Amino acid sequence: MVSSIDAGNYLIQDTTLWRTRSKPLPNAEWSLIQDTTLCRKLLNRGHFWMWDTHFISGTFHTDRPDLPECFQLSVLSWLPCIYLWAVCPIYLFYLKKNNRGYIMMSVLNRFKTIFGLFLWIVCWTELFYTFHELRHGHNQPPIYFITPLVLGMTMLLATFLIQFERLRGVQSSGVLFIFWFLSVLCAIVPFRSKILQASSQVSTQHSPQGSAALLLPYSLILCCFNEKPPLFSNVITDPNPCPETTAGFLSTITFWWFTSMAIKGYKVSLEAKDLWSLNERDSSKVMVPNLLREWDKELCIFSHFTAALCLHPKKTWGESSPEEVEVLLSNQTAAPRKPSFLRALVKAFGPYFLIGSGFKLLQDIITFVNPQLLRMLISFIKQKGVPDWWGYSLSFLMFFTAFLQTLILHRHFQYCFVTGMNVRTAIIGALYRKALVITNAAKRSSTVGEIVNLMSVDAQRFMDLTTFLNMLWSAPLQIMLALYFLWQNLGPSVLAGVAVMIMLIPFNAVIAMKTRAYQVEQMQYKDARIKLMNEILNGIKVLKLYAWENSFKEKVLAIRQKELNVLRKAAYLGALSTMAWTSAPFLVALTTFAVYVTIDENNVLDAEKAFVSLSLFNILRFPLNMLPQVISSIVQVGTCSKSSTACVCYNGVTEGHVAFSISCVMMSWIQIQWTGRTQHQVEGIPGSLLAVVGHVGCGKSSLISALLGETEKLEGEVSIRGSVAYVPQQAWIQNATLRDNILFGKPYNEQKYRCVLEACALTPDLEVLPGGDMTEIGEKGINLSGGQRQRVSLARALYSDAEVYLLDDPLSAVDAHVSKHIFDNLIGPEGILKGKTRVLVTHGISFLPQVDNIMVMVEGRVSEMGSYQELLNQNGSFAEFLRNYALEDIVEEDEVIGEAMSLFPLPQHKTLRKHGCSQKKYSEPQEKKKPQEIEKLIQTETAETGRVKTKVYLEYVKAVGPLLSVLICFLYGCQSATAIGANIWLSQWTNDASRNETKENVNMRVGVYAALGIAQGILVMISSFTLAMGNIGAARKLHYSLLTNKLHTPQSFFDTTPIGRVINRFSKDIYVIDEALPATVLMFLGTFFVSLSTLIVIVSSTPIFAVVVFPLALIYIFVQRFYVATSRQLKRLESVSRSPIYSHFSETITGSSVIRAYGRNSAFVLMSDMKVDENQKSYYPGIVSNRWLGVRIEFIGNCIVLFAALFAVIGKENLNPGLVGLSVSYALQVTMSLNWMVRMTSDLESNIVAVERVKEYSETKTEAPWEVEDKKPPPEWPMEGNVQFQDYSVRYREGLDLVLKKLNLSVQGGEKIGIVGRTGAGKSSMTLCLFRLLEAAAGEITIDRVKIAEIGLHDLRSKLTIIPQEPVLFSGTLRMNLDPFDQCSDEDVWKALEHCHLHKFVSNQPAKLDLECAEGGENLSVGQRQLVCLARALLRKTKILVLDEATAAIDLETDNLIQSTIRTQFEECTVFTIAHRLNTVMDYTRILVLDKGQVAEFDTPTNLISQRGIFYSMAKDAGLAQ
Repeated sequence: MVSSIDAGNYLIQDTTLWRTRSKPLPNAEWSLIQDTTLCRKLLNRGHFWMWDTHFISGTFHTDRPDLPECFQLSVLSWLPCIYLWAVCPIYLFYLKKNNRGYIMMSVLNRFKTIFGLFLWIVCWTELFYTFHELRHGHNQPPIYFITPLVLGMTMLLATFLIQFERLRGVQSSGVLFIFWFLSVLCAIVPFRSKILQASSQVSTQHSPQGSAALLLPYSLILCCFNEKPPLFSNVITDPNPCPETTAGFLSTITFWWFTSMAIKGYKVSLEAKDLWSLNERDSSKVMVPNLLREWDKELCIFSHFTAALCLHPKKTWGESSPEEVEVLLSNQTAAPRKPSFLRALVKAFGPYFLIGSGFKLLQDIITFVNPQLLRMLISFIKQKGVPDWWGYSLSFLMFFTAFLQTLILHRHFQYCFVTGMNVRTAIIGALYRKALVITNAAKRSSTVGEIVNLMSVDAQRFMDLTTFLNMLWSAPLQIMLALYFLWQNLGPSVLAGVAVMIMLIPFNAVIAMKTRAYQVEQMQYKDARIKLMNEILNGIKVLKLYAWENSFKEKVLAIRQKELNVLRKAAYLGALSTMAWTSAPFLVALTTFAVYVTIDENNVLDAEKAFVSLSLFNILRFPLNMLPQVISSIVQVGTCSKSSTACVCYNGVTEGHVAFSISCVMMSWIQIQWTGRTQHQVEGIPGSLLAVVGHVGCGKSSLISALLGETEKLEGEVSIRGSVAYVPQQAWIQNATLRDNILFGKPYNEQKYRCVLEACALTPDLEVLPGGDMTEIGEKGINLSGGQRQRVSLARALYSDAEVYLLDDPLSAVDAHVSKHIFDNLIGPEGILKGKTRVLVTHGISFLPQVDNIMVMVEGRVSEMGSYQELLNQNGSFAEFLRNYALEDIVEEDEVIGEAMSLFPLPQHKTLRKHGCSQKKYSEPQEKKKPQEIEKLIQTETAETGRVKTKVYLEYVKAVGPLLSVLICFLYGCQSATAIGANIWLSQWTNDASRNETKENVNMRVGVYAALGIAQGILVMISSFTLAMGNIGAARKLHYSLLTNKLHTPQSFFDTTPIGRVINRFSKDIYVIDEALPATVLMFLGTFFVSLSTLIVIVSSTPIFAVVVFPLALIYIFVQRFYVATSRQLKRLESVSRSPIYSHFSETITGSSVIRAYGRNSAFVLMSDMKVDENQKSYYPGIVSNRWLGVRIEFIGNCIVLFAALFAVIGKENLNPGLVGLSVSYALQVTMSLNWMVRMTSDLESNIVAVERVKEYSETKTEAPWEVEDKKPPPEWPMEGNVQFQDYSVRYREGLDLVLKKLNLSVQGGEKIGIVGRTGAGKSSMTLCLFRLLEAAAGEITIDRVKIAEIGLHDLRSKLTIIPQEPVLFSGTLRMNLDPFDQCSDEDVWKALEHCHLHKFVSNQPAKLDLECAEGGENLSVGQRQLVCLARALLRKTKILVLDEATAAIDLETDNLIQSTIRTQFEECTVFTIAHRLNTVMDYTRILVLDKGQVAEFDTPTNLISQRGIFYSMAKDAGLAQ
């Protein structure tokens, strides 16, 4: 049996028959004789496919080729029919499942139906005509009956499908388009035959395809148009729907529907409002439940094997099934099959992904057609006298094959990327839902950062893997097919090449494994660096106040150095890997060719063998390189899957603790596993107020956590009946408006809202805030003071109108008079909450007489419980403490208060309430309320627009080094030159065959070819390595300048910029500069030089090609400009919309207990889903833009193949086969290079933006120098501690009002000054001015005759000490937190701990001073953290001490001890105290009362009280004056 190609070749090589025939018959006549005589015979004999040499010679060796009528009537006619009938059952099943609605009968639909029916009529007419002929005695072959019948039935089926699609809402049919296209294609040959036969006046049998050929193009054209959308379609309701849903088949496969966005993106910079809505099937509301359904099934299957879970077969997400699962995970024997997150993912997204795999299979097969066509083309060039139409046919076939391959490949990628996007959506959604119900125990085992990392990095890895997952089976398939064709071409010599490949696989695998190991190591260093940077930025104010920047800068740089060392090692490997990737096909080709020509003298390496083999080796390059990478990615994703499984299996909180019935709190014998606390036993009476008191760290907050079901219960029972409102000790504030923070999802009720604001003393604050209650609150409530945050938290609880209120020390952060106002109006017996059950943790003993019950806690146990009077009567330790503390207090505070019995008189509610409503709030520091005039404090991060400026590229070149940059380009040029040289040499070698010089030159040919190839490999390695070194140098410089600048940036910058934005520069942007940018530059240079060398080779071999280079280049640049402008902006928008997902996620984890307490889970899930969908809205067009570009650029590449082949055919007389092989094999390679070059141009623009962003933050305005050499104060300065303010004024930022106005005061060394005043009076501002966190607008401050404005900041700040309002600790040892520069001995440190009453706590720890502090000191209570800050102050031993509300979170007894420590240890120091509790400053030398930034009163406490001014009214409120 002879294939058509073999037959063609046989005939081209053996032209004797054609030449010897004296006079061939006319082609049409020959065809007719063949058909009429043979068709019946061949059908009868069953040799339907065999053509004899007479026919072949008639077809090929003529300038008017044709196919036999038998073939036309059978194969060509039946091909479209077979396709439609084969596809129909699957398609009908698909339509049955996917009903999109009903489309009204339109003019277009009528025409389609009419043409379908016409075609049916034509076919059946042909059939009846054949019967008519039969009746008249004209015997016809069976084919004339079968074909019209088959065609008629098929046309009827097509017409039925047109109508059925309309009823199912299909606007454009791919199935019918392919059918009509195939029909038109197959009808062209018969139609041409008819014309040929007509022109040669040969009578012919009427065939059905003749008439149908006229109607088929109309059906095809009509099929290209879209129907209207179905009735009741939801597309119309969407303001900006994605055109993909209504795009036609042609538009879909060529991604034409995206063109409108590409044009818009080119004309104007895209904004978020320009983006299309996300397709519903890709949205979170569809994808996340999909995955969770599969995950629940996994858990159910698991539960069948375990007795514990069999009792609860129907667990739902977020209930305790994952909790039980984790317990069971440890028991291997009990569970034959663990629940696997990966398995759930595969089940949820596998089916859709498999469609993409089908396209990949098709593409892999088509890939191998072009090398065969190249072989035939070279064979055509070699032969003389072969008609030109054959060469042209081959050229167009190569073009169509390549184009078909392009369309199929990009469909495959579309399916893969959409699957990846859906996987990411689902993983983020699943992890978010889990994070909302995660217990504190699970939270302790992984930090917020780790969970966010799991969400961002691991979800990204799953997404990246889906793109190339098909390579797992596709790569082996491609390798096998390539080897099969190579074996046919070169025989057993291929085995030598295979041996080289097998040797290269472990080499590549080792490199991949080592690279992966380095990546893991580098990630660890990167995580450590980001974690440290996060802490530095969170505690930047403390670093500045203590002048600790240098210590932390060294720490960051030490980690960075390790990170860069790993990057350098990875760069060595990367250079080797690049060399292997580039040299692999060459080495395989070299060994194969060398073995081929040496094993047998008769083996001749001609152009056909060499260049067909070379194109096959080039196909091999991709699967060989990808396979090890995909395998290592799968291993990595396996690890991610385990961590994701672990996360979704974390213990969830038991929501059953909240039951809605009578409002009361009952707790009985609970043992709570929470840093060693043991047993509580308490019962709350409905509607009563229970106060919980005790020392720092005795378990008060743990009790509240237990009531909320947040702790791990070991035994006992906890129950709360009724809805809950919770106020945590550290207020959790969302990044939203003040009103949204208070409403927290409840409907707005004006009257109720105003009442809540009044009760929480927030009304005066609204006047101060720039936008009133619509002011946007920054991350973590950055622009509210501590007291304001706490009161917003209280307002949220009050507005929720719950039945049970759990208040964890809400009064510590506010001033005495404000806490009184809140207690009286809100919490107390006469407050709004009377009649509700309230549990109040407090340190304020003045409220205890008014509560119903008091619970005293000591070291995790309830020591006493009862009413205030009962506890006093019991005369226990609590009563002792009350009397001692109170009496001591009275002695210190003068004789203002009467006898001991009236220690805590009940306040007069009326006056207080009236006072509370009308007065302005005194107290909290103003330093964070800087933005008085701008409506929005945190400006939305804007995406850059337009092209990246050349200056940015030059900045990067400057960072790399200008000389090094030139050298890199030169090396790349040399590398391309050697590659061209090697291939030209191969082309010359193959021409030896035609000159019969093969035997003499073999060694020389092989030697030079090897030398050129090896030189190319070495140059590749050197250039890659040089580039990597340049990039690492640039990364080091850019990071160093960013870090240095940020540590020198003034505090005002950090108050108006979210930390996330700065962290983004240190994480995402530095990552891009470290890793993404070098890879992009490498790829860009590589593809640029490959494309350039291709054009050089083609133009030099066929100079006429230069004519089409210009128009193709114009189209290329045109498409590239459209794509880059759009793609760049889409990437920027995607980047900007990604941050809110993670900031919302970390915000949620931080406030998960609050969200759960208020039952707001579903609202927050919805919010997260919206943010993810918003991000995917810009990511999806980004994917499509790559496909859109790929189809267009590869079309240009396919045109290059077409023209290279066409010009080779045109100039075949002057060309040798070697040059044709060279130019066409280069052209076949260029498609991918052109595509990647545009992609890399875009990536380069997107990634170079990171340099722009880092430079932007490296050049922000800096504060004054840390040290001024010629103005250094003496080492022992300040000796006395005298402080003078002279006409001192200050403002927060340019353009804002003065916060301190012409301040004049003089403080003598050793004086103790208490600073008091209302909110916004400038108390904190005054202390910040001492440290020059705020610079003077006028006037000066002098300390011991030295003007502080003239000396360096570190010289000033290292000589002052502050205990700030918020205690900030850094992760690291306790010792490091106390003394980062290691300037003190251990003895000094222990002494300091003793003085601040932490000695007992630290000495009980196994690690002693090396006790590891968690991030932000989370493993210490707030009070303990405050004490650590006091210890820091004791170690610094400076002459001037500032206390900024330093003891707000400490119980009275500890506070009392601290005050006595300050009095004794800082006896000779000048002390400035911003007072919350007036009793702490009543014994101070003088009191400074500030009002509106000016000195209102400044005298001793006794004098001020007798003057009856502002201070007197404040003292009266606090019960310290009468």
